[in-house]
Amino acid sequence: MIYKPTMAATALVVASCCFSAAAAAPAKEVRSAPVPAAAQADTPYAAYLRKDVPALTAMAEARDVDAQFNLGVMYERGTGVAQDSAAAVSWYRKAADQGNAPAQNRLGVMYYKGTGVPQDFAAAVSWYRKAADQGNANAQFNLGVMYERGTGVAQDYAAAVSWYRKAADQGDVYAQTNLGLMYDKGRGVPQDYAAAAGWSRKAADQGAAKAQYNLGWMYYIGQGVAQDYVQAHKWFNLGATSGDALAVKNRDLVASKMTPAQIAEAQRLASAWRKK
Repeated sequence: MIYKPTMAATALVVASCCFSAAAAAPAKEVRSAPVPAAAQADTPYAAYLRKDVPALTAMAEARDVDAQFNLGVMYERGTGVAQDSAAAVSWYRKAADQGNAPAQNRLGVMYYKGTGVPQDFAAAVSWYRKAADQGNANAQFNLGVMYERGTGVAQDYAAAVSWYRKAADQGDVYAQTNLGLMYDKGRGVPQDYAAAAGWSRKAADQGAAKAQYNLGWMYYIGQGVAQDYVQAHKWFNLGATSGDALAVKNRDLVASKMTPAQIAEAQRLASAWRKK
């Protein structure tokens, strides 16, 4: 029997954006060309990299928004300074109040988790929305999850799909995975297995284990794609390598239905994918 309780969905991005550190990574200044190290010596990002808390604090107190955000990251992570969630919230808020989207998203995460502030899902939604409206993909994904679950906001699958799509169009693998799930279940959109497979493939091609598992399942049963045990084995194998436990079980079960030549071909395809 194949193991598939449901298609696998990703959960809300918390901590340091769990799957992708983008939301909690230090804010980098956009430059058109590399700048010599000496010229970067007094930038917030350079201070962050060398863990120069006094220099970063001085910049932050002078209302440098990138310094405020980076200092919040350092306090949240305990990098170069004692971990202090309340201090992280304080610096994130200063940057967020100046319109910094990554800080707005992180502040939303802190409210969602109740870290450094009392847990408040409505406040989390509010901060996610501020960042999402600025095009922050992590916040768009987080807001999509809140709408899908009805956490801090009335459940609204169509709104969830809308926010997932905005993040997915920016290449966010977890939004792509969840958008595939919404199409698979017909939540907020007409049920469309081909679209589910298409979005799952986009995420799977970026190495998302859950999407690789989902795509393997689709190939196994021929849902949204032509049934193909070789492709099913390939994607289950890749998902297993990425750490998905169900993919391990299903890869072995699919293998029991395949010839040695088919298994060899699936393994060759998986190996070729890893080398891309």
